[in-house]
Amino acid sequence: MSMWWSLHLRREAASVPLARRLLIGTMETAGVDPDVSYDLSVALSEACANAVEHGGAPATGGQAGAYRVTAYLDGEKCRIEVADSGPGFVPVTLPASETAEHGRGLCLIQELADHVHFGNKPGRGGAVISFDKILKWREDTPLVTA
Repeated sequence: MSMWWSLHLRREAASVPLARRLLIGTMETAGVDPDVSYDLSVALSEACANAVEHGGAPATGGQAGAYRVTAYLDGEKCRIEVADSGPGFVPVTLPASETAEHGRGLCLIQELADHVHFGNKPGRGGAVISFDKILKWREDTPLVTA
């Protein structure tokens, strides 16, 4: 089975639970194990919150800019990508401490996913977070082919 979806969202806090609920609904419908779905939804929430907070200056007229979320379910793997139009990632030399106010979300994404890539978009700028996780399926999964 292979499917994907993409959202173009405003950089507003209300967009984070929207993306999370869409991912959880997709995973549940596809028959993904709930623990895997939960891990991916938390990682997605952290990536979206990062885009909302750091994803660029407000657009003309004082409105929030936008960011994009794309999710791919392909065979036994899910890949999620969150891209914004902000200044991009600045190299960090120290991991966030447990008491730090910022930076723990990126560490959490790394803990929850199997593979993570943090990068900057070429050209217009912006940050891209992509992460993969191997999927486990429920026993009653309707969409998995043998």
